[in-house]
Amino acid sequence: MRLAFAGTPEFARVALAALHGAGFEIPLVLTQPDRPAGRGQQLQPSAVKAWSVEQGLPFIQPHGLRLDGRHGLEAEQARASLVAARIDAMVVAAYGLILPDWALCLPRLGCLNIHASLLPRWRGAAPIHRAIEAGDKRTGITVMQMDAGLDTGPMLLAEPMDIASDDTTGSLHDRLAELGGQLIVEALRRAASGDLTATPQPDEGVTYARKIDKAEALVDWNDDADVIARRIRTLNPAPGAVSRLRGESVKLWRAVPAEMVPLAGPAGTVVAASSDGITVACGRGALRLTELQRAGGKRLSAAQFLQGQSSLIGDRFDAGLA
Repeated sequence: MRLAFAGTPEFARVALAALHGAGFEIPLVLTQPDRPAGRGQQLQPSAVKAWSVEQGLPFIQPHGLRLDGRHGLEAEQARASLVAARIDAMVVAAYGLILPDWALCLPRLGCLNIHASLLPRWRGAAPIHRAIEAGDKRTGITVMQMDAGLDTGPMLLAEPMDIASDDTTGSLHDRLAELGGQLIVEALRRAASGDLTATPQPDEGVTYARKIDKAEALVDWNDDADVIARRIRTLNPAPGAVSRLRGESVKLWRAVPAEMVPLAGPAGTVVAASSDGITVACGRGALRLTELQRAGGKRLSAAQFLQGQSSLIGDRFDAGLA
C-alpha cells in the first residue's frame, strides 16, 4: 500500500514513524511550512519535516491546499505531486490545514485521520487539552474516514485510554501518540484485507475542543481549587499557567488541591509555605503549588523556589492578572 502522510507536530511524527516502521511505502509527506520559534525567532522545521529529512522521505510544505485560494499555485503543485505519487490512501494527523474535496477524493481508499479523542467528544483542535480541563476520566484515539466536516467522518477504529489524576497534556499526549501510531497501522492492514468497517458517529455527545488561547494561561484564583489544578495540568507543557507574585511573573507547572489552613484570606493569598508546597487560597478550597518557574529561570520545586526568600505567607498572587 502506498501512502501519503500529512502531519506537522510530534504527535504526527510518532504516527509517521510507526507507518514507516511497519513497512508501508510513503512516497510523499505533507507538512506545514517552517515557522519562527524560540527567543531568536529563527525558522524551525516541523517535527514531521525533521524526521522525513532524516529518513530521506520526499516532502512538500504548501501554505494552502485550496485551488481557488491565495495559495492556489502551491495547491496545484501539491495536487500534481500527490497524483504523481500514485497513493492508495492518505493518513492525516494534526496537519493543521483543511483538506479540500479534491484531496479527500484523490486516494482510492480516501483519507484516514488519527484523532486524539473518542469521537464525537472533543472534535476540533485541542482534544487532549480539553479532556484534562473538563476532568474527563478517559479519552482515546479514533481513526476515522475524513469527510468535509470538522472531525465528523465515520469511525473506523477506536481505543480508549484512562486519564490519570496527575496527567498533564504532555504526558497524555505522549501515550496517545503511541496509541495513534499502533491504531493507524492496524487500520491500514485491515483496510488492505477488506476487514475494516465504517461506523457513523452518533448524534449525541458532540463537544468541540477549541484551540488554546494564550489568555487562558492567566490564573483566576476565584475559581475552585480543583478547576485551577486541572487548568495547570492542561497548560503543561505549553503555554504554562501564569500569575504574578511580588510583582514578578511566575509560571505554575504542578499543583494539587489541598485542605485550607486556618489562616485564610482573599483568593490568591498564600496561606502556607514549606518544602512540600506553597498553599494558596482559592475561590473554593486551596491549592498546593509544587513546581514553579520565575520569568527567565528554570522550573523549580517549591523548596527550591522558597530558598533565599522571606516568608510568602500573607502575600497574594494576582487574582487573574499577570
